[in-house]
Amino acid sequence: MKLIYTISIIAYGLLIKFASLFNKKAQFFVQGRKELLKRIKNSLQSETRPIAWFHFASLGEFEQGRPVLEKLKKERPELAIFMTFFSPSGYEIRKDYPEADYIFYLPLDTPTNAKRFIEIVKPQLVFFTKYEYWYYYFSELKKRRIPLYMISAIFRKQQIFFRWYGGFNRSILTCVTHFFVQDKNSGHLLKSINFTNWTVSGDTRFDRVYANSLNPKHFPVVEAFAENNQIFIAGSTWPKDDELLIELIEKTSQGWKFIIAPHEIKEDKILNLITKTSGIRYSELVNNINSANAKVLIIDNIGMLSSLYSYGDIAYIGGGFSKSGIHNTIEAAVFGMPVLFGPNYQKFKEAVELVEIGAAFPVSNTQAFKQVFQELTSPSKLKAASEKAAEYVKENTQATTTIFEKLSN
Repeated sequence: MKLIYTISIIAYGLLIKFASLFNKKAQFFVQGRKELLKRIKNSLQSETRPIAWFHFASLGEFEQGRPVLEKLKKERPELAIFMTFFSPSGYEIRKDYPEADYIFYLPLDTPTNAKRFIEIVKPQLVFFTKYEYWYYYFSELKKRRIPLYMISAIFRKQQIFFRWYGGFNRSILTCVTHFFVQDKNSGHLLKSINFTNWTVSGDTRFDRVYANSLNPKHFPVVEAFAENNQIFIAGSTWPKDDELLIELIEKTSQGWKFIIAPHEIKEDKILNLITKTSGIRYSELVNNINSANAKVLIIDNIGMLSSLYSYGDIAYIGGGFSKSGIHNTIEAAVFGMPVLFGPNYQKFKEAVELVEIGAAFPVSNTQAFKQVFQELTSPSKLKAASEKAAEYVKENTQATTTIFEKLSN
């Protein structure tokens, strides 16, 4: 099984190199790893501080682990923070993040890469987030007795760890010093395969979004756009989501305005939305505040969304019609907004729980979408769902505190 794993990693690297010939994201993936170990070694030549290594798959996992990173930096300022990303969508956006001392891509998980990486970085403690389990990196850390912690880990019964043929994958779990899991179910699943080194801490994303909600960024042009109107905000939308939104916008009367932040901000997608909604792009509104009377605002940049939700009354979260599933629902819920999304949400614990308490509403087609929206325009129903959403997020904070209480023992 280890041989198959190694071959699959090497094959993945080759496929990405081929894809880089015509795919920009793959180009970033390949270019960012050129002479990577050499660059890491050179950057650390004069470093004398002990190193804490944080690894994140992508941007979402970064936001999840960020509260732990920032609290560790504050409580242990003698540490150097070394941060890695697997995906370009994380690295390219956060490569200048000021709280980390070093930020790089993670070399592919081969025996040579893992050994050389650990020898060069020499981390004293390591944090991975949610679900990434790399055999050679984990094995090398275990061999050197370097503590490895999983933040906001979550497990499902269908995963290979809990199958009769999952012995190799279970061996990776033996390298983890302690699992900080999101829920009791994850802990019980670990217990079912004889792992007792876990603590139910909850999801650190709640700490992050709650902290953000206390001091969101302000956007004067959005305030001008929203003035005296109720605002429907659609975040991280995919093409299928956009189809539903376009039809809803056509049928919605005065009193409501719409803000759409697409998952991808490619020019052709922005232009398509502008054409079909008669909307205005954010960058144009900045330079032409007189256009604030438009009904639809299209966000054509990255980085606004988590604070943008503070202007909304109802939110729609994209991705629910894709195989990967919905994006971050609690970024919107923390501001006291009921959230709508497509049918593929079941593997997201917070989305399931928001639906159960009446703060979120899955929709499978345009008719259902319109019906839920119409129901939520009732002031009493909107108020009730909004209060439930905000309270849910607040009740689930403190995961970071739980983690540090355990680490300090």
